[in-house]
Amino acid sequence: MQFSPQELREADQKLEAMTAPERIHWAADTFGNNLMLSTSFGIQSAVMLHLATRVNPCIPIIFIDTGYLFRETYLFALRLTRQLNLNLKKYKPLISPEEQEAADGLLWEKGKEGLEKYNFTRKVEPMNRALQELGANAWMAGLRHDQAQSRKNLPVLQKQNKIIKIHPIIDWADEDVHKYIQKHNLPTHPLSEEGYVSVGDWHSTSKLDEGMLPENTRFNGVKRECGLHELSNRIDFQI
Repeated sequence: MQFSPQELREADQKLEAMTAPERIHWAADTFGNNLMLSTSFGIQSAVMLHLATRVNPCIPIIFIDTGYLFRETYLFALRLTRQLNLNLKKYKPLISPEEQEAADGLLWEKGKEGLEKYNFTRKVEPMNRALQELGANAWMAGLRHDQAQSRKNLPVLQKQNKIIKIHPIIDWADEDVHKYIQKHNLPTHPLSEEGYVSVGDWHSTSKLDEGMLPENTRFNGVKRECGLHELSNRIDFQI
């Protein structure tokens, strides 16, 4: 389904007044089998996975395995996949970690430019491929306003290049997330008990120390977004 700029604004205004489950129902009704959900199996990923699969138990769940995830993340992914019976679609980069390091060294140690190349190769390109191969024209993600300044003004509904993005829990606070997890007896990421508030690749994730903002725990504070959720990224396929 294609939206004109005006239709997109009107739909977003409509969704702003809805609850998260209502937003997911709207997305499922609007996009049908072309709707996907992405997950990183991060600290709070259980919430969106539970919400979405209550509406559509068979919704495709895209998981980008960079090859550098924490062991605890793989364990958490396995537990949630079994508990929620997820229709998981795992995608990996076209080049192995060993090959990339041989060619480019440790890109995450080479400043913003190195991180951007790393993130495109290991995250954006696999996501681009996943969305194309799965026939997606709409993509749900569990982004929230209070996660970072870069997400503070995100709408519920937006167009990211040529795909529609839906953020059902964009206006949830940490308290809402924790209450939902407790209410539905959902597991939490093992590293949450060790002081991690956001989890990505092991080499670019740190614990939240005193005086740090949560967004500074990723990529050594050089940047917050990996590229997947930036309007300027290179997810540019035709739909």
